[in-house]
Amino acid sequence: MKKDFSSIDKALNTTSVDVEVSTTPEGGCTTRKDQLRDIGKELDKDYEYTRGNLYSLIEKGQETLNGIMDLADQTQSPRAYEVAGQVLKSVADTTDKLLDLQKKLKDIDETKTGPTQVTNNAMFVGSTAELQKMLKEMGKK
Repeated sequence: MKKDFSSIDKALNTTSVDVEVSTTPEGGCTTRKDQLRDIGKELDKDYEYTRGNLYSLIEKGQETLNGIMDLADQTQSPRAYEVAGQVLKSVADTTDKLLDLQKKLKDIDETKTGPTQVTNNAMFVGSTAELQKMLKEMGKK
């Protein structure tokens, strides 16, 4: 379906460009369900990638800490001990991030499965006669 916009083009001193618009219900896009499946796959991939990077950072940090501690022992330099303390803190922070990653993944998995349905406050809507009838029937069973 093409519309004539020549008067608007003339007034604005522009030219119209033909654009094809999709008429499919979802605009030719993937469905929300398919997108969620893809997100789940990417989440696992991202988790493994992040986990591997954190392990690598921890190992390199430990190697660096060993080296700087050797240097600090040899030179007895206060600056070397200061750097060793900073490296130690950095390695500790990275291990905390690894634990946080585990917790976040667990939280995401719990939200995927959804909470169990619990009804705390049930309410009967009806007349007292209907309620009495229902209670009598329940008492018979």
